[in-house]
Amino acid sequence: MRTLLLAAGLGTRLRPITNSVPKCLVDINGKPLLDYWIELLSKSGVDEFLINLHYLPDAVMSYIESCRYPVKITTVYEDKLLGTGGTLLKNKLYFRDEPLILVHADNLSMFDVSDFFQRYEKREADVEITMMTFDSPNPKECGIVELDDLGIVRAFHEKVAAPPGRLANGAVYILSPSVLNFLETLGKEEIDFSTEVLPHFIGRINTFHNNTYHRDIGTVESLRVAQEEFADIYDLPRKNI
Repeated sequence: MRTLLLAAGLGTRLRPITNSVPKCLVDINGKPLLDYWIELLSKSGVDEFLINLHYLPDAVMSYIESCRYPVKITTVYEDKLLGTGGTLLKNKLYFRDEPLILVHADNLSMFDVSDFFQRYEKREADVEITMMTFDSPNPKECGIVELDDLGIVRAFHEKVAAPPGRLANGAVYILSPSVLNFLETLGKEEIDFSTEVLPHFIGRINTFHNNTYHRDIGTVESLRVAQEEFADIYDLPRKNI
């Protein structure tokens, strides 16, 4: 199963750190975010990755050229950001009309990848997307989901003032080929996945809950917290920010 690691974001909320370092390479206790994703997935047999580039692409390429994992990495440069859906559509042929993994690589996450795969493989009838969820400490800042008794998404609440719970979209997915076919029907180059794609598939998205670790590294404060949490969980030396 091929994987798209989204790594083109500007990381404006992480400035001044991201003035010289792309968000996907921000350091977490001695390793860049992108390294955690490639290590996690490659240990579960994923060995082909597509990484999109935009902001500070030379730095990302330098990391890729020194990547220590036995994987094949393909890159695609976006002169203009296309949105998650747009990147998927532009690279549709890369995924060979097969299921794919979609990851926002500016999150820090640890989970059982095999269980994630199994949730997709044993999906309910008509389900076309498996979404990772997590319990957010800041639900007002996340996309909150409502599920039915089978764990299928029935409603989204994107960064609302009074969210109905803490169960959040972790922005990690397994997509059926039909999702990319739907993107083609939109007839546009730039596509927002959260607002233009996910709502179309409500009732056809099941969920895998990450109860190990997941955090959006979106701000300097969240980065600081992640440094402390990972040091505690994995007995790593702490790095001051």
